[in-house]
Amino acid sequence: MSKQAKPLPTFADEAEERRFWEATDSTDHIDWSKAQKVRLPNLKPSTASISLRLPVSLLEQIKIAANKRDMPYQSLIKAWLSEKVQ
Repeated sequence: MSKQAKPLPTFADEAEERRFWEATDSTDHIDWSKAQKVRLPNLKPSTASISLRLPVSLLEQIKIAANKRDMPYQSLIKAWLSEKVQ
């Protein structure tokens, strides 16, 4: 970016800052060519609760398999689903 970046205004609160960025082109204020990649390893992905009806016998088999792996059965179900969709 060859042009001079505009200074950022001070904001009274987060809502005011959000409105500012919704209506403003960030390249006027930030030189993105100097940006660096960062890793945020402790962020957890958003989750949603679902209700899933399973036959009791199937659920018992899943719980047994999870117990053999020393993990919660819900975590095992998530792992299996993740493997399957990939």
